[in-house]
Amino acid sequence: MAIQTSIQLFTIKDQLETDLEGSLKEVAARGFTAVEPYDFVRRAQPLADALADAGLTAPSGHAFLASESFVNPDGSGTTLPVPSPAEVFAAAKVLGMDTVIDPYTEPARWETVEQIEETARLLNEAAAVGATVDVRVGYHNHAHELEAVFDGVTGLEVLAGLLDERVVLEVDLYWVARGGVDPVALLQRLGDRVIAVHAKDGTLDPSLLSAYPPADQVAAGEGVVPLVEAIAAAPALELAIVEFDHFDGDLWDAIERSRVYLDEKVAG
Repeated sequence: MAIQTSIQLFTIKDQLETDLEGSLKEVAARGFTAVEPYDFVRRAQPLADALADAGLTAPSGHAFLASESFVNPDGSGTTLPVPSPAEVFAAAKVLGMDTVIDPYTEPARWETVEQIEETARLLNEAAAVGATVDVRVGYHNHAHELEAVFDGVTGLEVLAGLLDERVVLEVDLYWVARGGVDPVALLQRLGDRVIAVHAKDGTLDPSLLSAYPPADQVAAGEGVVPLVEAIAAAPALELAIVEFDHFDGDLWDAIERSRVYLDEKVAG
């Protein structure tokens, strides 16, 4: 299967809030044909219309499926309720999205195997609901799922072993490296479970590792994360997704450089 280059729209969250239509047209102008939306349930139809106008598709998207609430991204410290899986999948259908990926569970939920079992149960239940409308469910990691280790096995791999065969993984290669795990070896072990990666690069400068948002991220191919080798280790990969949590400099230029690098090295 050919690998398609996409972009996680959280990368341009500020631009989207200011000008949804114009920002998506700029994404298309930078050479993308696919995007990965976040927080799409509340704006499914306007987003679908803007994507169509820009000539973009949304094969995957991020929405919480294993949490009851999430921290408000406005910095207020408040929490917001999570839509039900049925609501999430209905919005996904509006967008023509066939894979919904849970983007985050809190580090405190990765302290015991029993906690991971509960996360797996919730994802498996969501997958059963999604299967009724032909929407696939997945999970996306940060560093803490790799930093948690049980009898020599990372928390993410413990989770993978508990998931229904219908649940897939989207591995964030930058966060894997930040978690102290070799991304290539990890993807070899996870095998066909991985259908998408966040092909995110960074210098992993030790003096910057405590910063959040991360201060060391760079355009794909310009850091030390072994993106090409990791992607080659994922036999069922469908999507290589550009993302920046933070970038100092010309963000649009870095986005386009990342797309060009991935298109040249791994896409197609």
